[in-house]
Amino acid sequence: MGLALKNREVTFTYKDYLTWNDPAERWELIDGIAYDMSPAPWTEHQRVSGDLEYAIRQFLKGKPCEVFHAPFDVRFPDQPDDHDEDVDTVVQPDVLVVCDPTKIDQKGVRGAPDWIIEILSPRTTKKDWNEKFNLYEKNRVREYWLVDTSAQLVHQYRLNESNKYELIKICEKTDQAVSSVLEGFSVSLTEIFRNYLR
Repeated sequence: MGLALKNREVTFTYKDYLTWNDPAERWELIDGIAYDMSPAPWTEHQRVSGDLEYAIRQFLKGKPCEVFHAPFDVRFPDQPDDHDEDVDTVVQPDVLVVCDPTKIDQKGVRGAPDWIIEILSPRTTKKDWNEKFNLYEKNRVREYWLVDTSAQLVHQYRLNESNKYELIKICEKTDQAVSSVLEGFSVSLTEIFRNYLR
């Protein structure tokens, strides 16, 4: 997983985060704990992330929702009126879709995206399955996909009526993965995983 390399005895905020200017480093904050996102993702991670983002972008032409990709900050304030400098959770999902334009500003997104996709990698797998899973569920991200490039699987979760994630489907390479947030959107996983490096 991404290791928390900054002092775990100290909690950080978005104000601190903005001062970490080393271009070779990427960080995420979850409940004030800083997680190092370096080094850069592996090749298959970038291919799958890019292909998913492209497929979603093509589908969204002329529609109100927008798709973004990492590095792109998503701030999760505890309360709607919290000042940005006090926010202690800032993450950079691999791919995200936002359907409420009031959440988008020059700094990124403030509040829950409608759909988040994380591409699993050796350093981040545990965090994506645990800390981020709980974070996205708590903040009511409506749909969460975890993409396992090594197994060529997509685990699809959706918020249920109790605001808990429910596993909708584990999609295999031969499947069409269908979004519950973007009605009518589907993507061929055979196409997404076509360049996987063994």
